Amino acid sequence: MNEVPFIKISLTIKGKVKIMLQEKTGNIAGLIWNALAAAEEAQTFKQIKKATKLAEKDFNLGLGWLLREDKVNAVETGDEKDPYAYSLK
Repeated sequence: MNEVPFIKISLTIKGKVKIMLQEKTGNIAGLIWNALAAAEEAQTFKQIKKATKLAEKDFNLGLGWLLREDKVNAVETGDEKDPYAYSLK
């Protein structure tokens, strides 16, 4: 009997974590979206990071969301250190 409540609690915690991560991802994607909307041309990671103050892992999380939703274009820049520039579709 003790195992069942533990499982229910675990499922509840996992559900909350999933919702919290989705909210965080959506908020980060919104920051990237706003930075791209304010820009007149495609922006590199360095430019977006400067505008949003995002860490690289958070940038990747939000960008992945936007790419999955087909909201941004990505073009190669030819720069090995900052190889892509992004713009809104």
